[in-house]
Amino acid sequence: MKLVVGYLATPGGADALALAVRFARTLDAEVEICIVLPPDTRLPGLVPKGGYEDVLADQAKGWLNEALAKVPDDVVAHGHLSFDESFTDGLIREAVRLEALAIVVGGSGGGLVGSYSLGSVVNELLHSSPLPVAVAPRGTRDSKVERVREVTCAIGQRKGSDLLLDTAVRASRAAGTPLRLVSLVALDPTFGSLRSDDDAVREHALAHAQETLETAKSELPEGFPVTSTIVNGPTVEAAVNKLEWHDGDVIMVGSSRLSAPRRIFLGSTAAKMLRVLDVPMVVVPRDELKDGEERQ
Repeated sequence: MKLVVGYLATPGGADALALAVRFARTLDAEVEICIVLPPDTRLPGLVPKGGYEDVLADQAKGWLNEALAKVPDDVVAHGHLSFDESFTDGLIREAVRLEALAIVVGGSGGGLVGSYSLGSVVNELLHSSPLPVAVAPRGTRDSKVERVREVTCAIGQRKGSDLLLDTAVRASRAAGTPLRLVSLVALDPTFGSLRSDDDAVREHALAHAQETLETAKSELPEGFPVTSTIVNGPTVEAAVNKLEWHDGDVIMVGSSRLSAPRRIFLGSTAAKMLRVLDVPMVVVPRDELKDGEERQ
């Protein structure tokens, strides 16, 4: 089992590495630290031997060595350096080549979004990756938590929620961590026709939450800790703020119904949750690749 880290020698890169180490300990996985550099696009005749690309590669190797030195002795880690016009495409190719379980990136980057500050690379991954993408909030590198404490799964009734639930159940079972199912159904457009009737909304929500809970229990060992809750609010942000969070928690969300098959597309609800959350978020593709299918 492998976890790919999209690494940069930045605070965001350190956050990603720290989260990957936490996941690796929890899942007994290996960490694959990947740096993707742009190729030299200048005319070959104008580039001296041992020039720009070699210098950049040497610097990147130094960054990789520094990153590997930060990985605790109880976690197996490897470094990888590749060149690609697109950091996102190159990272996805490396993750597929390594048959990774997920890609881990740091949220510190461009425009400010709560504890996240998503840069262009993370944003592209959250709208194109065929693998789950875990985003580490700012400051993850300073946490003393060594393993995942609890997995929260945000469930809706849109297409793809079955795969999200299955992924969350498998992750909790592998990690041996409690699973918390959260229904934001009052905010889901599925229930738009019921918005004027609060009792009908809650009754529908309770039925869905109970059904989801029973499905999860049927796939987990007897006695496995799994709970279900419903949160309501005038906005997604308000609803999420009603939940209790602890350091070491992680939330899993599904992709928007707008996503291409076997690709992530961060939906509006998940994007709003990023504004107020300070726990890692894992975004799961809408559906899985079939055996033998290419991830391009």
